Amino acid sequence: MITVGVLSDTHGHLYPEVVRALEGVDHIVHAGDVGSPQVVAALRAIAPLTAVRGNCDYDTWAQELPTYAEIELEGVRMLVGHIESQLRPRVEVAARDGDMGGYAVVITGHSHLAAMETREGTLYLNPGSAGPRRFSRPRTIARLTIRPSQTEGAAGLPRPDGSNGRARVDAEIVIVDG
Repeated sequence: MITVGVLSDTHGHLYPEVVRALEGVDHIVHAGDVGSPQVVAALRAIAPLTAVRGNCDYDTWAQELPTYAEIELEGVRMLVGHIESQLRPRVEVAARDGDMGGYAVVITGHSHLAAMETREGTLYLNPGSAGPRRFSRPRTIARLTIRPSQTEGAAGLPRPDGSNGRARVDAEIVIVDG
């Protein structure tokens, strides 16, 4: 079992309550608008990091970040990008071409609004904003718990390698301040 901390829209700020909420995770995904190289370094000190560039990440340091990333953890294939509409063509091609079964999870940011929904077997997750408050919304992150299993759970997702094994992915939005 692994736990993935998911955050977005830090805009150069990594608040202590966000760091506490990420303690103990096995991997961190940042869905863009990181805001500073210090945030990247601090997150890497907590756990291995997958981070993408957001529309506000335009300084020289941010050029090291890709605009999207494909990752696979415990057999669960994920696509990460900042703006969902920019990922749609990639998601559609992967699903249409049977590219390893498409993506089990698509992670985005940008809206500063935490949301998760399953569409056509894919979990779409936006962790909201872990940075400065906007629109009177609380700071939020998300957690994914991935459990390899031989039997399908309530949220069981097929392994991308086509095997009969299943991986269960549980997701939750976590409010990190009041």
